[in-house]
Amino acid sequence: QVQLVESGGGLVQPGGSLRLSCAASGSAFSLYAMRWYRQTPGKQRELVATIGRAGTRSYVDSVEGRFTISRDNAKNTVYLQMNSLKPDDTGVYYCNAYKVTDTGLRTGSDYWGQGTQVTVSS
Repeated sequence: QVQLVESGGGLVQPGGSLRLSCAASGSAFSLYAMRWYRQTPGKQRELVATIGRAGTRSYVDSVEGRFTISRDNAKNTVYLQMNSLKPDDTGVYYCNAYKVTDTGLRTGSDYWGQGTQVTVSS
């Protein structure tokens, strides 16, 4: 079992920055790939960024070059640094974890945090 708790959301002006954190409880955090999703009313939940067990990263095109996902396995925490924020980045951001085997296969359950609200507005 993994429990995820997000923090760091808030209200920021366009062009500003925020750093989201997702703290994971439980063991073997390093065996999990981590993702950030976001959701706005009336839209499907969107995958924003992924970081693999070995630190490989990927991003949705709309945040490439502005957002950076990172992880600190010693602290069981994943981060999302968000720069040059735009109103379209507004939404509830969710942390997601899933276990990956040594051969790269996804296994077991997905785990989700409760979400943190990010509002980009002047």
